[in-house]
Amino acid sequence: MRLTTFSDYTLRVLMYLALDLDHLATIPEIAAAYGISENHLMKVVHQLAKSGVVESIRGKGGGIRLARPPEEIRLGQVVRTSEGNAPIVECLAGAENTCHITPACRLTGILVQAFNALYDSLDQYTLADLVKNRKTLAPLMFSRLDR
Repeated sequence: MRLTTFSDYTLRVLMYLALDLDHLATIPEIAAAYGISENHLMKVVHQLAKSGVVESIRGKGGGIRLARPPEEIRLGQVVRTSEGNAPIVECLAGAENTCHITPACRLTGILVQAFNALYDSLDQYTLADLVKNRKTLAPLMFSRLDR
């Protein structure tokens, strides 16, 4: 299994914001910290704001910050939201399923069980768990910035 780049960037944005809760971060700042595309981050931040995980403050001096404490943000829910509702395999696509072996295939059940196990495992952790090593993580992230 592999998470999409969108989910990877989503988790990175949240980690960045969790390291300095008093700071309003900007997309260019986060992009520079990770060396990744601002355009892609705009889509990530839009989804995070839409889902209520991030708060966006517009205007001069604006930026983004967490909408809830890191201890309340479950990783499983974040990844479920960022990965979307697309079926993991075609046979779970309902009417769009064209796989001829679906009635006898056991792969579907196995994959559903595996993905459920992944999300169940992620649900055991919060954003706060990702940034517990703040003293070693923050310098690596913020060293690229002139904040």
